[in-house]
Amino acid sequence: MTDHLGHNLKLLCSHYRSIAEVCRQLAINRAQFNKYLSGQSRPTPYNLKRICDFFGVEAYELGLPAEQFAGLVGARDAGQERAAPGDPLLELLQPLREHGSSLSRYCGYYLEYANCMSVPGQILVSLVQLREERGSYLFERQERQGRPRGPGPEADDSVRCRYLGAAFYLQDRLFLIDYESLTGNEMSQTILIPSFKSRITRLNGLKTGVSSGDRRTPACTRVVWVYLGTEVNRVNAYRQVMLYSADDPRIAADIRQRLAAAHLRDGLFEVE
Repeated sequence: MTDHLGHNLKLLCSHYRSIAEVCRQLAINRAQFNKYLSGQSRPTPYNLKRICDFFGVEAYELGLPAEQFAGLVGARDAGQERAAPGDPLLELLQPLREHGSSLSRYCGYYLEYANCMSVPGQILVSLVQLREERGSYLFERQERQGRPRGPGPEADDSVRCRYLGAAFYLQDRLFLIDYESLTGNEMSQTILIPSFKSRITRLNGLKTGVSSGDRRTPACTRVVWVYLGTEVNRVNAYRQVMLYSADDPRIAADIRQRLAAAHLRDGLFEVE
């Protein structure tokens, strides 16, 4: 593959503003990527899959002779242009992808603690997975508003919600926007302050959305993400996903204190 890999990669990169942009979206070191372009080295299977997923090609296609590969990519691009014109929503968000920094160190699972917008006075614990997919950062948040009455799914009559969203790292802040995928009738936004420590433990910030009640009241709450790791037992983690009373001893005291703190300055709700 190395005989044609570099040339074919250069052709694919020519569809983007710069090689630096490609490296940033792939989260691959520029110096290492330059070795792929020059044919000095071959990507590891892991990096090769990421590159192929990002550009929408197969691994064996990167090893094709240059003229054959160019014809294949050209025909595919032409077919895509005829089949689907530009999506204005994707075009609107594209600058955020280009200017955003890598979120790879923050990928993994978190427990999210927030004041429940639908049940005032309760703390809602959710399970979040932040992941990288084809150069973009996506996340999924699982909520369960209620408390299981006993073991087994038949004893659980709580309301379940599943949010899907995208994350961007802009100017030292994590911006996350999502929608409720089961009903498609609401969105929320979260802004987190990153951790600059070598080991991530917690991320703090603000979350806005609406209550699930009839009035759909807009609300804002402080939020804490507690890092669980890149691999977790999802069943055990999901058992913690539910509503808790504000004084529940299972919620760490410092988290309860942080969620209860509200700083209003000139009419603005801020996180320090």
